[in-house]
Amino acid sequence: MPASSLTSVPSFRSRIGCDPRSGYYAAPHRYRLHLSPPCPHCLRIAVAHSLLGLDDILPVTLLPAVPDAPDGGYLALRPLYEASSHQHPGPAVAPVLSDDWTGRIVSTHTPDILRDLARQFGGRGPDLHPRGAAEAIEAVARLCERGITRAAQRAGESGGDSAARDTALATLLRTLDVLESRLASRERLLGDEVTVADLHLWVTLVQLDLVHRHHLDAAAVHRITVHPRLWAYAQRLTAHPAFGTHLELDGIARRHHAHCRGEEAAGAAVQIVDWAAYARRQAPQRARQPG
Repeated sequence: MPASSLTSVPSFRSRIGCDPRSGYYAAPHRYRLHLSPPCPHCLRIAVAHSLLGLDDILPVTLLPAVPDAPDGGYLALRPLYEASSHQHPGPAVAPVLSDDWTGRIVSTHTPDILRDLARQFGGRGPDLHPRGAAEAIEAVARLCERGITRAAQRAGESGGDSAARDTALATLLRTLDVLESRLASRERLLGDEVTVADLHLWVTLVQLDLVHRHHLDAAAVHRITVHPRLWAYAQRLTAHPAFGTHLELDGIARRHHAHCRGEEAAGAAVQIVDWAAYARRQAPQRARQPG
């Protein structure tokens, strides 16, 4: 299977509560995010951070596209991991939400971080995690992970069982069909406003085109492109600065090549979206929420 990105196993899952009695509570300048935007987990958090306008109260430390420690982690994060878990056995991976007051890690779990940013810090931005939408957001995340990411990885495996690759491609195309139909009657996955569900799908589509496509044949990539609403949706979001400014195309490529062991296929030459063009696009909607 192509190793397109490192999988971050959550080691720390504390939550930010609503009041001081919770231990970790929302306070300006107390917390810090450590992110490498070419990582899909980090990219989702970076976009949420921008949408919520948190630059002034929750700083971000940017990390290199490719981890620099021999074990696949980041040397800069090792002190945080050691302070939070004595002789931490695994790599010091991103994303990390840390507490500057204690010098310890609060969380490395992307869904929890996204929810806490939206619920505890998101008063000035869109409602990225609406009350009552948790199950719908989780369902979209599962659909993206299983129906797109895993299916694309299996469809692009070199050698092995061709029937299994065909089954995986069929799963991928069915999932894209479902999402294409959903976007026929709405601008966003869960309604008119952008939510964490859209962050999941946008990042998944970025990875599908810029990473997993490299291991698919040209015919498969052509079938993936035949979802005009889905790719137009991706383009609209990319044209918004909260999305496009975090899209490090060179970093994604370097991260992919550093960890990938799969063989490149003919589909590598058939890019679906000109991401750079949409990320640079200047339009009136850049001053508004994605629309």
